[in-house]
Parts: sequence; C-alpha cells; structure tokens
Amino acid sequence: MRYLIYFLCIALTVGFAATALAEPVAWWAAAFFAVLSIVGTIDLLQTRHSLRRNYPVTARIRWLFEALRPELRQYLFESDEDGTPFSRDQRALVYQRAKNTNDKRPFGTELDVYADGYEWINHSVAPTEKCKPGEGFRITIGGVSCSKPYSASVFNISAMSFGALSPNAIRALNRGARLGGFAHDTGEGGLSTYHRENGGDLIWEIGSGYFGCRTKQGEFDPDRFSATAQLDQVKMVEIKLSQGAKPGHGGVLPAAKVTREISEVRGVPAGVDCISPPYHKAFSSPEGLLQFVQQLRHLSGGKPTGFKLCIGHPVEFMAIVKAMLSTEILPDFIVVDGAEGGTGAAPLELTDHVGTPLREGLILAQNVLVGAGLRERIHLAASGKVTSGFSLAANLALGADWCNAARGFMFALGCVQSRSCHTDRCPTGVATQNRTRQRALVVPDKAQRVANFHRQTVAALAEMVAAAGLKHPSDLTPAHLCRRTDLNMVQTAAEFYSFLEPRQLIEDRGSPLGHYW
Repeated sequence: MRYLIYFLCIALTVGFAATALAEPVAWWAAAFFAVLSIVGTIDLLQTRHSLRRNYPVTARIRWLFEALRPELRQYLFESDEDGTPFSRDQRALVYQRAKNTNDKRPFGTELDVYADGYEWINHSVAPTEKCKPGEGFRITIGGVSCSKPYSASVFNISAMSFGALSPNAIRALNRGARLGGFAHDTGEGGLSTYHRENGGDLIWEIGSGYFGCRTKQGEFDPDRFSATAQLDQVKMVEIKLSQGAKPGHGGVLPAAKVTREISEVRGVPAGVDCISPPYHKAFSSPEGLLQFVQQLRHLSGGKPTGFKLCIGHPVEFMAIVKAMLSTEILPDFIVVDGAEGGTGAAPLELTDHVGTPLREGLILAQNVLVGAGLRERIHLAASGKVTSGFSLAANLALGADWCNAARGFMFALGCVQSRSCHTDRCPTGVATQNRTRQRALVVPDKAQRVANFHRQTVAALAEMVAAAGLKHPSDLTPAHLCRRTDLNMVQTAAEFYSFLEPRQLIEDRGSPLGHYW
C-alpha cells in the first residue's frame, strides 16, 4: 500500500502511452504521470528523507504543506493543542540542529515573558569565553569502588531498546555517538550486534527482564552478564528500577515486533509478547539493590554502576539512601527519569497520572543525597523532555551532573511523531522491525544528524554558560535559574524551591523533608 500511488503512476504512464496513437491528447496525460513516476523513483533512491523513501510521491504532500505559511501549517498539522508531547518550536529546533541548518531567528522571543512559568537564565555583565563544542563539557563518573571511571559528555542518548527501535535506528544512534564522543544507553532490551557495529560508547541498561543476561527461566545470569559487561565498548552499567512514562508497570514489546533475531538477543520466545516484570527478582529490599549494584560492578570489571528510577514515594527513595549509609555500598550514579518521559506503548493513565515529573524528582533526589552527606560521592543525571541548551542548563542548575535525551535524538533520526511505534508500521523506519520500512532510514546520513544535534545543543549550552559568566555547566546553581511566578513576582529557583544543607537530614537540623526521613 505504501507504494500504491507510485505503481499507479507507472501503470497510468504505460496505459496512456499505449492509447496515445489513437488519442493524441493522451500524450499529455502520459507525460504528466511519467513525471510523477520519475519523482517517485527519485524518492525511492534518495537517502536524506525517510518518509519519501517509504512513501514515494505520496510524501511530497507533506513537503508541500511545509512550504506554506507557518501559521497555516501550525493549525493544519502541528497544533500544540492536539496532545502531542512536544511543541512545534521544540521539534523544529531539533530538526534544524540535526540537519545543520540555521537555528537563528529574527525579531526576538515569541514567548510571553509575562506569563506565569516563563523561565530564563540570569546572565552576567562579565561573560566568559565560550567553550568550543566537544571540549571541556565532560563529567568523570566513578566512585572509590570503581576501578574504570568513565569521562561522559554532559548530554547523552537515553535508554531506547533494540526491538522498540529498528536495527538501522540503533546503528545510526551508536554511530552518531561515536562521531560526537558521547554515550548511547542500550535500553533494557539487551546489547545487540547493532549496538556494537560502529564502536560508540555504551551504557548497558539491565531491566527486570534481564535481557541479554538471563537464564531460560528469566533469572539473572552472572556469567552471561560478565561476558558482555567486560567488553571495552561498555562504559557503564545501569539498573532500571522504573521508567518515567510507565513507572511500576514494567515493559511490553508486542508479539508482532518480537522477531527471531530479537528473541536471540533477549533470550525470549519469538512471536510472543515480551514482558518485563514491574519488579526485579534479583533483590527485594534497599540493601538487596545495593548488593546487586556491588555485584554488577565487580562482574563488569570495576565499571561505573548505578540505577535509574522515576521518583515515587519519597520514603522509598530515602530508604535506599539510608541503606547506603548502613551498608556503605554506594552506586556510582543515579539517573532520575521524569514522568514526562516517553515510551513506545503504555496505558494512558500511567503515562499521564503516575510518577513524579522530572524537576520535582530531581530536586528530591538532590536534597536527600545532600541532606544525607552523600551528594559529593554519587553523580546524578536527569532524563525527560530534554531537547535544548536551556533544558540542559535548567536541569544542571537544579543539581544534575549530566542529562539524557531520547525523543530529541529520535527526531534527529527522522521521527515525525506518527504515534505508530506499537504497531510495527513506523513510517520513517525508526520504530519498526519491518525490513522494507527500515530501509527508509539511511544510517550514515542519520548518524551525522544525531552527531549534529548533540554538537549544536551542547554549543547552545556553552553559550548560556558563558553568558552567565561561568566556565563549566557544573558551575550553574539554582540562583541562575529564574521563573516568573506571578505577574508581579520573579524568583530564582533557590527561592521557590527548598534546598537542604549538607548532612541536614542526618543531624536532624530541621527540614521540609524531615518527617519523611
């Protein structure tokens, strides 16, 4: 069906040409459809536009409307009121940076600077020299128990599994990570050959299904884990406790997407729904989690090991932190995933109404670690709707050491947010295991776009850091982030959020979190 219009144009060209001797006017029709056939052939063979490769001739309608006035295009196709999780401006910014086109605009801000919630970064009258993209903006991750610390970029690819994404999408993401010198999180779907083809740095995520390191019964297999974790390309290990888009739910890869290849990578039956349980079997308590962290760090040869979670009950996160104090076992890092994070498929209620949004979760994690006197020994990352230099700066100002992004990099691959991820009918070849649809995503072209998006977004962060008079993103503090909280009221994040002093919880010096602790 994707090629129907193209084949119809060819058939009509032949048909009208055959009748042209009897009806000369048919030559005009034959010429018209011949032009469309040539256009369709060009669409099939070109490598820059995924939609045109998958929908020859038909996809041209989209480019026609993109040429219309922005206002008309917004109301016809990109209204921010249609429930899409990313605004028109956010998506346009990603596309521009991925394609290495001009992301500047004339006349000034289009935002209402007097609206409640408008935010900005305070600048300095003494700005510093801007750091060049790719230089300096790195974080060394690894505590005293880690023998192989990793120097990570402040901006990396968040967890997206092979199976949810196509082989070509995985190849392009990893190749882009290698080109740009940043890390690629495998997601919980296992570490496939496609992750390894291009040699980009990997963060291996271990979910509750233990895909790639499980026994036939679905239990954790230490030997299989160790064999993969000690690969040079694996730089860090991340235990997934929960995902922002569907915390407490686990994961599902629909049977239609569980090919024989995926079944081999994950160690599950082909053609059957692949279920990630909502909880881990390898541990059942905060102390057990930390012992699992220690076990994986040892089995990986001393690589940085931590966990990812969407914050839920504050007392449960605090219980984990108290277990760190009692066992003296610390993760090297914690990734806080916001409830606004994305997924290929999840129940609507969980997506919209379960889980703590990133900012509140990040601040809680920051406060508890600071209040317990552990913040200097554990790195903290933020994940969820990060698409711009400002969103990076805001998260870093509130306590994150680095940020991860998923959908921004998917847009760089060519995702048009058709919301067909769970059907195996992705129109751009990003989220499908259908071989003919995958061909639309040309790896070298999209890998370069992934690297471009990363480079230009970090460059935008560098400009903001320099404008604030700072030398490194780690110098950003809550006092740099401002928000209009009312028509006549502006506050810094240091004023409208509460931040704890070091060891304030342990020494019981009073705090808004004291009753939870």
